[in-house]
Amino acid sequence: MADDLRTTLGCYGDPLVKTPNIDQLASKSQVFLNAYAQQAVCGPSRTSMLTSRRPDTTRLYDFYSYWRVNAGNYTTLPQYFKSQGYNTMSVGKVFHPGIASNFTDDYPYSWSVPAYHPPSLRYEKEKMCKGEDGALHANLLCAVNVTEQPGGTLPDLESTAEAIRLLRGRSDDVPFFLAVGFHKPHIPFRIPQEYLSLYPLAQMSLAPDPDVPEGLPTVAYNPWMDLRLREDVRALNTSFPYGPIPKDFQLRIRQHYFAAVSYMDAQVGRLLSALDDMGLADDTMVVFSSDHGWSLGEHGEWAKYSNFDVATRVPLMFYVPGVTSFPDWLGAGYIFPFIDVFSQSKHTFKAEKVVRNMVELVDVFPTVTYMAGLEAPDPCPDVSFKEELCTEGDNLAYTFGRQERGKDDEDIAFSQYPRPADVPQVNSDLPFLKDIKVMGYSLRSWDYRYTLWLGFDPNTFKANVTDVHAGELYMLADDPLQDNNLYNRWDYSRMLRKTSGLRHSLGLQERMRLQLLYLTAGMKARHRKP
Repeated sequence: MADDLRTTLGCYGDPLVKTPNIDQLASKSQVFLNAYAQQAVCGPSRTSMLTSRRPDTTRLYDFYSYWRVNAGNYTTLPQYFKSQGYNTMSVGKVFHPGIASNFTDDYPYSWSVPAYHPPSLRYEKEKMCKGEDGALHANLLCAVNVTEQPGGTLPDLESTAEAIRLLRGRSDDVPFFLAVGFHKPHIPFRIPQEYLSLYPLAQMSLAPDPDVPEGLPTVAYNPWMDLRLREDVRALNTSFPYGPIPKDFQLRIRQHYFAAVSYMDAQVGRLLSALDDMGLADDTMVVFSSDHGWSLGEHGEWAKYSNFDVATRVPLMFYVPGVTSFPDWLGAGYIFPFIDVFSQSKHTFKAEKVVRNMVELVDVFPTVTYMAGLEAPDPCPDVSFKEELCTEGDNLAYTFGRQERGKDDEDIAFSQYPRPADVPQVNSDLPFLKDIKVMGYSLRSWDYRYTLWLGFDPNTFKANVTDVHAGELYMLADDPLQDNNLYNRWDYSRMLRKTSGLRHSLGLQERMRLQLLYLTAGMKARHRKP
């Protein structure tokens, strides 16, 4: 797992970023090009993925509750493997630490041994970044000389070394489940300074749509408070809530983000190369993903905290030996040789096995278990708080080893984000549960993104489907960046009347899907008129 990694990877078609090790993994994997997180913030997203339950079922929208107490005693992905005789191990950021995982990373439920966190992580929020004045600051931009850092190391370097140590110390008689959570490209961009050389500022460009769209509802906007709190961003004295950040600083943020991605890619390469060296790469499934994406100036936004594709879309790939790639029985070479981005930057790989239809992170649990030869959890009932083991996702095993026939309009991804008010305020990005007043529910289909911002009661964890604060509708064929909100062009009250006959017990996801079909049927009908 990467942290805050959008689909800024070579294997996803990014022309600038240098990620040869992840691209190499993708070339031997099945790659899902349109995978989406259920909420674009770390704690809720990771809990949702690892339990295969959506945030409305985990009842976690912030970082301050533990699902086993607040919602239900759900079986997690590693817990299920542990129950099947696997030795389960956690390195780095897998569960979100703190209350959200009971201050133990859900040990001993999920892990055979206590989770490992790199000691140098304690310095991430301290003044470690040398500024132009020569003093140390708590900056957003924080490229460092690693030898000058405490212990001469950084968190992801330590996590990679620990993961390799655990692999070497495994027992051949016991199958293993190893989860490795890299901390980058999460801010601050405390990364080895040499990675900046891969991205000269002269080659950087702004986001293609750096302005706040005129039709964007105020409730939908994320005012990127976590950036504003960093000393170097605070010194810019940007206006709240819309900014903007000066263009030269925007370019530097993008440069540092890309550099952080390449740094993280090198750690993935080190780990996969070690797997190869131990003779494990031909019988070990490897899954790579992220908890959510990250805005790099699109829509005038930075960080996550929204329902746009740049915040919710994530990389997702499965390497399954004998299914997505076949061992070289002649022993001609390694499966995952390490690629040094500085000396071997011309390596290019192409993902041949791709799925373009919509999938979600809640799909990971049933898919991994099934592809590992275990029984996948059954689908959850409509109300599943008392069900310890079930899935709110889909088993994607049917997509492996077959050609995708084309777009499937029935495939949708469902994300959500909470807000404390209809207008941006200082806690809009990370409201406490008690302060949530509006919930933005968002459907992503092949052709559309449809979002409703509904009144929400944090005491009952319920949205009021008749209390519509705002809406968004983007037609992706004409507007792939989601800048032109069509929602207000249609008579929403008429649509509500048309769909008022839907049974009261119908789930919100299905209700919104039917609403989207109604709205877009009218659009298609008008489009067909001569």
